[in-house]
Amino acid sequence: MAARTFSFLHDDGGDKKGTDAEMRWYVVHTYSTYENKVKQYLEMRMENSDLGKTVEKIVVPMIEETDARTGDTDLRKAFPGYILVKMKYTKETWYAIRNAPGVTGFVGPDPMNPTPLTPEEVRALNVDIDEISDEIYIGAFKVDDKINVISGPLVGFSGTVEAILPEKKCIKAMVSMFGRKISAELEFTQVEKADD
Repeated sequence: MAARTFSFLHDDGGDKKGTDAEMRWYVVHTYSTYENKVKQYLEMRMENSDLGKTVEKIVVPMIEETDARTGDTDLRKAFPGYILVKMKYTKETWYAIRNAPGVTGFVGPDPMNPTPLTPEEVRALNVDIDEISDEIYIGAFKVDDKINVISGPLVGFSGTVEAILPEKKCIKAMVSMFGRKISAELEFTQVEKADD
């Protein structure tokens, strides 16, 4: 098997609301493989409720895995079963996140009063900037790549990449569903490359 090299991916875009000193990073534990589902659910809640006032950003940390032999690049979850949430801690925010489907709790010695990451820990994780840039995702998929759908309405199905749609931040894929093939547009975070 070829050697793998790892590196954290990030862009230099900066925080959208980084001026609020009360916004801190917290680690949230999820069921395995539920990271993207939890992220999508919480982002939907942020748009449709007051949660958007206390939660700034939700990140599923990813790493770029490069095959030293072929030079092929894959994206993998850096910490399976965990997401990072930049938020202002309130009892209401804690309750909304703690009771989201797929969440088992906050990481820390006291689950009722979670401990934020220190600035040093955040710098070590390279997440206090922004989630992986779309350009990284665009480069991670190629036409004819086999993919598995890992979140959204087509979760559990597999398919083949037909086109990369950078302007929509998604791919177009032919997905096999109940013995039929359908064309679907899927966000970069909803799919992963299938193991050959």
